[in-house]
Amino acid sequence: MKIYRYANGTCNASGTQIRKLREKAGWSQEQLAAHAQLAGLNLNQKAISRIETGERVVPDYELLYFSEIFQVPVETLLKDDGSSDH
Repeated sequence: MKIYRYANGTCNASGTQIRKLREKAGWSQEQLAAHAQLAGLNLNQKAISRIETGERVVPDYELLYFSEIFQVPVETLLKDDGSSDH
């Protein structure tokens, strides 16, 4: 499968927002991974790191988990923070 990169060279459009929400919650990457696992999403700290840096694709079903974990609409995870050049 070919991986298309987002305008800023990352593999996802949600990593920056996921990082911001995690930091706002006061959680480490390990703690977010634990919350994801409790919700039924099998991610570890390394996967969270790769999502936040844009090195990992985030499938749509994972966005639903993050939306539930952070109690925000999916659209919040896809907000453009101005760091991309599209």
